[in-house]
Amino acid sequence: MTENGVYVYAIIPAKDSLPADAVGVGGPPAALRIVRDGQVSAVVSDAPPQLRARRRDLMAHQDVLLRLSDSGPVLPMRFGAIAPDEDSVRAQLAGSQAEHVAALSYLDGGVEINLKALPAHDSLAAVIAEEKNVRRLREAVRRRPDYEANVRLGEAVATALARRAAEAGRKILHKLTPMARAVSAGPEVQGCALNVSFLVDRSASDTFRATVQRFADTHRQHVELRVAGPLPCYSFVASRTLRTPVAGS
Repeated sequence: MTENGVYVYAIIPAKDSLPADAVGVGGPPAALRIVRDGQVSAVVSDAPPQLRARRRDLMAHQDVLLRLSDSGPVLPMRFGAIAPDEDSVRAQLAGSQAEHVAALSYLDGGVEINLKALPAHDSLAAVIAEEKNVRRLREAVRRRPDYEANVRLGEAVATALARRAAEAGRKILHKLTPMARAVSAGPEVQGCALNVSFLVDRSASDTFRATVQRFADTHRQHVELRVAGPLPCYSFVASRTLRTPVAGS
């Protein structure tokens, strides 16, 4: 163990083991190990010195979580969680044993799929054809082009694109919600009409994604849908469930 502390990736059931050949953050990549207490374990490695959110380490963290989730439920830690030592990790596992077991049971067999809905910026022709106000302003610009008229037209187009995306977002949310165990609204993302995550049975994830694709194909003139997943279930783990101490806190 290094003097930099213990890097914590996730909490998993005690019966589960590490994926073969999986390695952690750092350069060279750190070897993973398990800290067990009772019915749960923490997946950890030595923390590298001067850890930064470099792409290499972000991807290594994510890969560990995805490989762990292939074999069972995972309570994922955010990137950069460092405990002072293994005893601190073990104490946290012992102190929140019941919470961890309940959360792992809840997530068992599930994956997170994130959906973002954005305005369909390549659908200007459809916006002009279907939006009376935009069509009127466009004709005004053609008759008498000037700066203010162009600004009004640009604002009208942007408003129409955002409204159409929001309407399509509400429709797809209504369609997908019955297919998920739970739904969690994500933080606002600039330019997005919708940012939401779904807890979906792993066995149903392909059907879920296919439903999104069919909707996207049918509504491509109204919305651009971006799907990410399966992902570690960050959005469905209560913050109080993961209280591993961070070095220096």
